[in-house]
Amino acid sequence: MADTTGWSGSGTAEKASPDRQTEQTRRGGQRRIGEPAERGRTTIADGVVEKIAGLAARDVIGVHAMGSGIARTFGAMRERVPGGARSVSRGVKAEVGELQTALDLEIVVDYGVAISDVARDVRENVVGAVERMTSLEVVEVNIAVSDVKLPEEEEEESETRLQ
Repeated sequence: MADTTGWSGSGTAEKASPDRQTEQTRRGGQRRIGEPAERGRTTIADGVVEKIAGLAARDVIGVHAMGSGIARTFGAMRERVPGGARSVSRGVKAEVGELQTALDLEIVVDYGVAISDVARDVRENVVGAVERMTSLEVVEVNIAVSDVKLPEEEEEESETRLQ
């Protein structure tokens, strides 16, 4: 049976009210538990941050694809298999702590764009999206440009066929 009395420290027992959010302590005093939104802890998996960052990076004009050539080839094959899904986190690696996160991105840019401008825009978009959605501080976004998509190159994904 739950004890519904609380010790106020004045020598008299008083009825504990749930709306006052108090609990009995061993020293005889009362302490405030806190607001419901502050009770407990929220953890965010690395994969969640990777997906957010991957989608935000792909939204930037000048980013042709994410990941290395091999990762894109395997990803294209995986997408063609029934039940296979597109990997939005391809080319993104996140390290998530309790309050901060760091990101590594590997991108392919379109030929003719200023790579430094694309990298700046990717950083701004990724930092904004991750911080807005997770409340984590993004301490760094490292970008590796692994390839340039030339206009005359055919899409690698269209060449990959399963027989």
